[in-house]
Amino acid sequence: MIRIQVNGVHHTVDVEPDTPLLWVLRDALGLTGTKYGCGIAQCGTCTVHVDGQPARACVLPVGSVGDMRITTIEGLHPEGRHALQLAWIAEQVPQCGYCQSGQIMSAAALLAATPQPTDSDIDAAMAGNLCRCGTYPRIRAAIKRAAGQGGSSKRRAVKGAAS
Repeated sequence: MIRIQVNGVHHTVDVEPDTPLLWVLRDALGLTGTKYGCGIAQCGTCTVHVDGQPARACVLPVGSVGDMRITTIEGLHPEGRHALQLAWIAEQVPQCGYCQSGQIMSAAALLAATPQPTDSDIDAAMAGNLCRCGTYPRIRAAIKRAAGQGGSSKRRAVKGAAS
């Protein structure tokens, strides 16, 4: 039995310590907002926060989490109204939407650390999150909107992001 704290709630789960956190979240706790992408921590789809830092849940063994605080996309706001979630809607970021929870979680960590990010800050923070639909200009605009820096007036691609 492993005890973890997810979105402010303590849970005890009956899993092996080497089980990836992603599967504990999805299968044991029913928190399906965090998605499986590549399984090797390269795409960012499974990004969650562990003690406020972005982490890839697909490769993070649940046994290594200990007493750390885990936040999933469901934990950003109880009604889905976090500033980034609202900005994502306003900027019409998602196309297929599959990568978006990981994108938002990486962006949330960025804004928590850097409330007024520059384009370079956004590039660095978001470089590990891939979007097969190529919505990078809208992602940048949504991050800027959530940071109170405007929004869709300037849509430029996030440098270094593959599409």
